[in-house]
Amino acid sequence: MSMQVKGTLLQILKMETGVSKAGKEWKKQDFVIETNEQFPKKVCFTLFNDKVNLLVGIPEGEELEISFDIESREFNNKWYHNLNAWKIERTVHKTESTFTPPFKEEDIPAEFSGEEPGDLPF
Repeated sequence: MSMQVKGTLLQILKMETGVSKAGKEWKKQDFVIETNEQFPKKVCFTLFNDKVNLLVGIPEGEELEISFDIESREFNNKWYHNLNAWKIERTVHKTESTFTPPFKEEDIPAEFSGEEPGDLPF
């Protein structure tokens, strides 16, 4: 099940490493965001192995959109849940990304301003 959520990066937790029973090394990085809803919620996500690099260079306080999968597993008659992030995108506020400079009259080319046509062949 793949889902997305937007929020503010609150905390990057300490990276964990280890070796599996099969002898393969693994890395795990957890991080917490706070959603941008009327009633904000704190959500902890997990990155595994090469995905831990998705957080490199992202400071706490940054607005993010997280794509993740939900996974549950049973151990000793208890169920455990993981929110496994697989994509992290930085979001940009609309005021920053849609800025349009003010229009000026001198921005209109002479051929469209009602003046005498130039030496254009049409």
